[in-house]
Amino acid sequence: MTATLERTFRDEWGRVLATLIGLLGDFEVAEEAAQEAFATAAERWPRDGTPDNPRAWLVATARNRAIDRIRRDRTLAAKTRLLDAPEAVEETMDETTIPDERLELVFTCCHPALALDAQVALTLRTLGGLTTEEIARAFLVPEPTMAQRLVRAKKKIRAAGIPFRVPPDHLLPERLRSVLAIVYLIFNEGYGPPPREELCEEAIRLGKVLAVLMPDEPEALGLLALMLLHDARRAARLDAAGELVLLDDQDRSLWDTARIEEGRAVLDRALPLGRPGPYQLQAAIASLHLEPEADWPQIAALYGRLARLAPSPVVELNRAVAVAMAEGPEQGLKLIDGIDGLDGYRHLHSARADLLRRLGRGDEAAEAYGRALELASQPAERAFLERRLAEVRSSA
Repeated sequence: MTATLERTFRDEWGRVLATLIGLLGDFEVAEEAAQEAFATAAERWPRDGTPDNPRAWLVATARNRAIDRIRRDRTLAAKTRLLDAPEAVEETMDETTIPDERLELVFTCCHPALALDAQVALTLRTLGGLTTEEIARAFLVPEPTMAQRLVRAKKKIRAAGIPFRVPPDHLLPERLRSVLAIVYLIFNEGYGPPPREELCEEAIRLGKVLAVLMPDEPEALGLLALMLLHDARRAARLDAAGELVLLDDQDRSLWDTARIEEGRAVLDRALPLGRPGPYQLQAAIASLHLEPEADWPQIAALYGRLARLAPSPVVELNRAVAVAMAEGPEQGLKLIDGIDGLDGYRHLHSARADLLRRLGRGDEAAEAYGRALELASQPAERAFLERRLAEVRSSA
């Protein structure tokens, strides 16, 4: 595949597929037609040159291939309504004549009737254009397993009659939260440890698509800003030995300053819209963490606001850590010891261990580090906790 076609595939796959699903009403037929159109492009474009409007060419080619197939397949007689439409889409059509149906596509992929793993896989396959092999590799499952998830998801959409549309107004807030959560889940899978750049980049790309499709939705902008600001530190999160490096100890020269500026610019677009939400607050916190001197009282205050807006034990834990930095480890430890429901959460025990270490309570810190180590599974986190555990035992 030529560089031009590879770039076109990455940039246009989601929009071409969404347009075809809107025209054809069938995920599998649309996806097969899109794949055939790109295969035809790989054959013709190097010989004939890239068309002036590649997306229009791809949509026209895919749609005509799909209609030819429907004509040949007598078992698809129920879909002959498609034959009443014009047989070709003008390749020279104006950009505005191709509707952008990616918003309908993302809401369909993230429909609550689908299992979470299916929502993630389908979003990456349809909007991101990742192959089944790439998705399987990213989520560390066998390719046949991921292929089955995708097939089941498409069958569920067809059997359940899941509509290809943006939800009505009364369902939109809840469904939008689900869409944003799926994209953030993809990002976190890539953020690691271990970091997987392709997933981080794909989540950010999906976030940019949502920001374009919903420019007045502050939480879509907030999520994009949050991912950009976190991702700016990705290269500094592990040392040469693959061990986790805490934010305060990271080499700031490895931070991506352009990505930081981009994230802050996106956040600046979101905040004036006047509807603060969890992603915007987390992005504001992430931005403060990137200052030369973190404003811990402000960070603690933002976590307090986040706890009121989206209460959870994890948010309370983060607030406790910020309070410890602002007011001292004793105050933070009191808050941590008052949190219920996180005994199986390794970050609670490692945060508690760190505060106990700072207070000089080495034996208790060692016990807490040991509990965190029991719960940790990633090699980078285990190496970090083992080193800290050895340090407090040595000090004790």
